[in-house]
This record gives sequence, structure tokens and C-alpha cells, in this order.
Amino acid sequence: MDKPKEIRGKFFFLFLATFIFLLCLAVRTPRTYGSVPQPRRALDACPSRTSSETITPLNNTKHLLVSAYMDRREAGSDMRIIGIFKRDSIRPLHCVFCCAGRLSSTTPGTIMQHSDRFGFPYATTDVMCRIPRDCNATHVDLLTQPGRVRPLHQSWLPIRNQKTNEKKKTEEFQFNFTVCISNLFGDYNNVLQVAQSLEMYRLLGVDRVVIYNTTCGPDLDRLLRGYVQEGFVEMVPWPIDRHLNPSRGWLFSQSGGDLHYFGQLTTLNECVYRSMERSRYVLLNDIDEIIMPYRHDNLTAMMDALQRQHPHTGEFLIENHIFPKIHFEPSRRFHLPQWDGVPGVNILEHVYREDPDRGSYHPHKMIVQPRLVVWTSVHEVIEKMGQRFKVPMDFCRIVHVRVSLRGSLTLDQLNVDKRLWDFQEKLIPRVDEALGRAGLLLSTEGRS
Repeated sequence: MDKPKEIRGKFFFLFLATFIFLLCLAVRTPRTYGSVPQPRRALDACPSRTSSETITPLNNTKHLLVSAYMDRREAGSDMRIIGIFKRDSIRPLHCVFCCAGRLSSTTPGTIMQHSDRFGFPYATTDVMCRIPRDCNATHVDLLTQPGRVRPLHQSWLPIRNQKTNEKKKTEEFQFNFTVCISNLFGDYNNVLQVAQSLEMYRLLGVDRVVIYNTTCGPDLDRLLRGYVQEGFVEMVPWPIDRHLNPSRGWLFSQSGGDLHYFGQLTTLNECVYRSMERSRYVLLNDIDEIIMPYRHDNLTAMMDALQRQHPHTGEFLIENHIFPKIHFEPSRRFHLPQWDGVPGVNILEHVYREDPDRGSYHPHKMIVQPRLVVWTSVHEVIEKMGQRFKVPMDFCRIVHVRVSLRGSLTLDQLNVDKRLWDFQEKLIPRVDEALGRAGLLLSTEGRS
């Protein structure tokens, strides 16, 4: 063989060996080192990021999303997304669903702004969505553009109340009564009154209290942590001040800010839907108010009587009655030494009640059947599926120890109301136990 042919042969075999080596590298299974990219997720798969926050900014908007609930009570929609929207920047939105791991096509969202806005630039807003056919929806998000979009950077909201719309022969609820409290903010540290109110509610038959908490005082925080640990209180973080400039007042022209009263309207509605699957009744009131039956020893007996008389009622309005905290019961029999160092108001010492001014607007609070509520305001349900009934004051009224609304009334013009004293034998030791658990009880000596 001549030299040129020999050289060409060697080059040929070298080229062939190199080609085979490179081919083997190409078909090897790639290793999972960080420098080697993983295969991309299929375009129709749901991103894995789920929002764990109670307030989630909506991408490319000035809106905030709070929660999503299955709601098939209205024709043409399957679910409701509760949010807080900037009123002057509302644009069409489109719903996209995670269908048990598969991404759905988008459907148009119907935006419903609540009418109670009190002049603020942000308002509670619901987006109603239709779930595509053959989609077992577990999560939802909103998009500003329609079409088959893969939202890589969106945060999916879990869809709650999946079982609420099921028809059952026997309706069973986890709770009979839930109290919805909104909202704690600032340095609110009225520990003694909160402990008394929570224990009073427990004596009346309340199973659960939901509190939306932005901030509160350190002593109250310690008290509430004890209730959370034993399962009586559900604390919902409400960091609205991280997203907006919330108002401490109810009217924009007086107090300014972005949103009414730290988002009170949003949290009340959110709590109704949060309780819809679990609680037969929901009480909508403030943390310093007790909805007190006067003809019955507990809320169960009272509501059984009311429902027999008014079987189609979903909203029961309860009159608010003020017990001015400047007037004390003269014997001071419930001025207990172990509570001297506990911050807050002792409601047992305040037995003088104002008559409401019937010549002006008099607010109520509510007991509702949540499944008959569409959306609520602070003092009445705005849209509902049942009837409304104003409960007579001799049947039930609110015990509200606070600053007087009718400061011109003298002591002899007030009514003596000692209804709370009917529960004092059980109430006082329960309050002592709660305060002691939080490390706030000074002494148990000298109790009367």
C-alpha cells in the first residue's frame, strides 16, 4: 500500500471513531447536575407555585386577590374570587384554572364591585368565573389577556368550598356558631375585655372565632395565641398595610387613605365564605361587642326559636346597645384584684345602658346563615337569598361597652342592665384561666 492511501485510511478510521464517540455522548441520559438544564414542563401543565398569602397582588394590575370559593348559586358562574380592586383601573380579566395538574383555556371573568365603598379609591370586588367543561378545577388565577396562556410567574389561589354545593339529605356542619371579627390593627391591647368577650361567647355556645389580624398589642397577642393553640380562635394574618395605605376611619372625606377601615368589608365577606361550608350560623360583630340573648341561656336555643318563627330568614339584625365605660356599678363587687394589672375594660363593672336614639340612624349587627348570603356590608346584608328579620331588643341585643354615643344623658336617664351577671359564676374562673395561660393573671387572692 502506498503512503497516501495509508494516511487517508488512518484519517478515515479516526474520523469514524470520533463520530461514534460523539454519537454515544448525544444519546446518553443527561445527568441532573445544576449546569445541565432540566427538560421544560409541558405547555399545558400547571405551574407549581401556589399562593400561601392571604393577600396576593395580581400581576400587571393595581389589584389584590384574597381568596377563591366555589359558588354555583348564581346562574352562569361556578366560583367567586374575592379581591380588593383599584376602582379607576378596572379592566377585563380572564380566569384560568388548574384542572388537576392540567392548564385550562381561559374564560371571561365577570367583575362585580361592591356598592359600599364610602368614597375610597379601593373597594371590595368579586370576580365570577365559569369553569371549562371537563375541568376538575383545584386552583384558579386571573389574567389580563385571554387565550391559552402559560402564567409562569402567577400565584395560584386554591379553590375552597368544593363540597358546599353538594346536596345532602342531612346537613351536617362542623360548627354551629362562628364569630367573625375584623379587624385588629394599631396597638389595640384591650386584653381583659377581649378575654371576657371570648369566654362569654363560649358560654353562649360559640364554637369558633375568626379574627383578621394586622397588628395588636403584645399582651393581647399573647392571650390570642393561647386561644389559637386550643383551637377556639382562628387567626387570619391580614397584612393590608404592606400593600396599601389603609384608613383608620370609615369615610374617605374624613380620614383619607386607600381603603375603608383596614379592609373591614373585605374581611367580613371573606369570613362569610370561609365559614360557608363549616358553620350553620355566623355572627358578624366587633371584638368589643357581645350578641346577648335575653330570653334564652344560649344562642342555640335562641336561634331554634327564631328559625321556627321565621323559617325562611337568613339575616337576623341585632340592635346595638351602648354601655358607657365611664359609669361604674357602685358596689364594685366585680372589681377583682387579680385583674388590676391586666390592660383593658372590665365589662362586669358597667351595667348602665343607653337607649338608642330612635330619631337617627341606629346600627345593627348580624347573625346570618352564610349559605344564604351573597355579599354583606357592616350593618346589613346587601345581597342575600333569604329574608331579613329585626330581632326585638327584649329577645336579643348587643352588649357593647365603649365610649358613650349619647354623652348628654345623665346616670338616672340610663337603664340598669345586669344580664352579664347571670353568667358570672362560670365566666370569672374561665377568664382567670385564659389570663393565667397567657401569664397575665397577677393574683387570685381576695376574690369576691
